[in-house]
Amino acid sequence: MSVTLQGIEQARQRIRSSIYFSPAPHSEALSRMTGHPLFLKLDNLQRTGAFKERGALNKILTLTAEEKSRGVIAASAGNHAQAVAYHATVHGIRARIVMPLMTPLVKTAATAAYGAEVVLHGANYDEACDEALRLAAQDGMTFLHPFDDDAVIEGQGTIGLELLEQIERLEAVVVPIGGGGLIGGVACAIKESNPKIRVVGVQTERLPSMLRAAENGSPVAIAAEATIADGIAVRRAGERTLPLVQRYVDEMVTVDEEEIAQSILVLLEREKTLAEGAGAVALAALLQQKTSLRSERTAALVCGGNIDVSLLARIIERGLVKDGRRTRLRIHLTDQPGALHQLTRILAEARANIVQTAHDRAHYGVSLGDTVIDITLETRGGEHIEEIRQWLRQAGYRHERID
Repeated sequence: MSVTLQGIEQARQRIRSSIYFSPAPHSEALSRMTGHPLFLKLDNLQRTGAFKERGALNKILTLTAEEKSRGVIAASAGNHAQAVAYHATVHGIRARIVMPLMTPLVKTAATAAYGAEVVLHGANYDEACDEALRLAAQDGMTFLHPFDDDAVIEGQGTIGLELLEQIERLEAVVVPIGGGGLIGGVACAIKESNPKIRVVGVQTERLPSMLRAAENGSPVAIAAEATIADGIAVRRAGERTLPLVQRYVDEMVTVDEEEIAQSILVLLEREKTLAEGAGAVALAALLQQKTSLRSERTAALVCGGNIDVSLLARIIERGLVKDGRRTRLRIHLTDQPGALHQLTRILAEARANIVQTAHDRAHYGVSLGDTVIDITLETRGGEHIEEIRQWLRQAGYRHERID
């Protein structure tokens, strides 16, 4: 079997009654920010929060009765896990999922809630996959690969068919890459329908496994790295996906952790759209002008929204600091009654909102009779921070910024 446009069209007919036809709205704000007429394909709105449902369901529906009876097993950092768990349970099939030890709690909890038995094993996807294959052989279960399987790839490719229907005069598609199942299917659907449309892939800078595979001419295992884009944290590209990338993908680029975090924040603030790290890399590449695209009518895939809430909180805090909307000042003042009241009065007059304070009398080289206070402030931006500091200087306060 090999991935074909006909196979992708058949997959669409097979899964369409159970998969949400996700919207692809035009974004005025992001079009201005990126320089492209930009559309967002919101597959983070699927039932389990990611595009993986398409491939998982297509694979499940092509299993034989005997394969279904033995139960299914998969390895995943989260989204494939939830997709398999949900659709296997709906079809009355026993499911076991092996997930890396550091998988976000939101994903392990959701996978179990969808009806699967969750096994935590290994430091990354590859170690979890090895364990899943061992358990599949030991217990006779049917292994469902998250990306290196033709039925899975064709299921993911249904996104490409939808984009062609949804966006008139589509000129480019930007797609996240992990193992390559998503971009392999989407690129096949797009290029076999209209070869003029450009397909750009985006990987995290920390795990560019498909880039290394393309350079080498075959998949190679690269060193494991931690990344907030855990959904595409794959050390080795697929044997079946690499030829599709080589044939159909025009360009591949990478984005770093800060760029991914900024993209998550931009989607949340400008579009009211929640994306996980892997779901935000396509937009990150466009925001940072990483691609060779210029002003093409472009679709960026927001392919998943299963982000750990604590990580999201850290991203928001860091984003506020980076944008100058939150800052921390270390201010020296006399240790006497009323000193703090006088300081807070000045900050109030400067229209700064105090978020947190911390006194210290013993460190930072403080003289006896003096104290230091670290104050975290909400501000309107960089210019406002400088206004606040000017107020403090005029009042005679020695201080420094400690962001």
